[in-house]
Amino acid sequence: MNSAAFLKPTRKRRVRTLWISDVHLGTRDCQAEHLSQFLKRYHADRIYLVGDIIDGWKLRGGMYWPQAHTNVIRRLLTMSKRGTEVIYVTGNHDEFLRRYSRLILGNIHLVDQAEHLTADGRRLLVIHGDQFDVITRYHRWLAFLGDSAYEFTLTLNRWLNHWRARYGYGYWSLSAYLKHKVKTAVNFISDFEEAIAHECVKQGFHGVVCGHIHHAEIRKVGEVDYLNCGDWVESCTALIEHWDGTIELYRLAEDQARMAEEEAARVAESVQG
Repeated sequence: MNSAAFLKPTRKRRVRTLWISDVHLGTRDCQAEHLSQFLKRYHADRIYLVGDIIDGWKLRGGMYWPQAHTNVIRRLLTMSKRGTEVIYVTGNHDEFLRRYSRLILGNIHLVDQAEHLTADGRRLLVIHGDQFDVITRYHRWLAFLGDSAYEFTLTLNRWLNHWRARYGYGYWSLSAYLKHKVKTAVNFISDFEEAIAHECVKQGFHGVVCGHIHHAEIRKVGEVDYLNCGDWVESCTALIEHWDGTIELYRLAEDQARMAEEEAARVAESVQG
């Protein structure tokens, strides 16, 4: 069975808020089909697109835009039409949109950063996070160089998951696994988290929701709630706020495993019955 088949439940879940980031529409490694299926499962009062939704860097080098990428845009527009407030926070790969910051189109708001008040009263800074990445800010050529090396690991990722899907296995990210194992990457992530938490304290926020580093996480950095959406090119993760203000980290791989177990249990029950 194709792993995507597990993501087709019959009923939408109502939630207060969704956050997604680093979709990178316009690249071959964007997991657009998985994202469309995820979005179909939820009705949210508000959704934050936390930067790098469209990859302007890649589109400059040539057009790659399959129907699956259009479907993500259509899904977001449909959600907006049905009452969901869509707040698009710009990132470095879609920085071409920053000149249009504060633009409002119906239920869609384009901003460089936002403030979110959770149901339990916490003030969260919502920002992509490239502003706290020294390489992106001050050594742009290194950022492009690093992007090329990263793309190579994503290519390996794409082929690996092609064969995993053919043999009935769920999604697994090689690039995310390597990131956890390489010491320099771990140190970079830690430095990024500390820098962005410091800015939260300075501005009087209880926490921050960000993206940029493709490393989903919910944790405390000092007294600051640090929440990173992750991405939809390797990890396939999102943040979900429930009605009591609790925020959950969604991971596609865990969801697929859970659904596979439920399906296996149903099959076993029907055979026994």
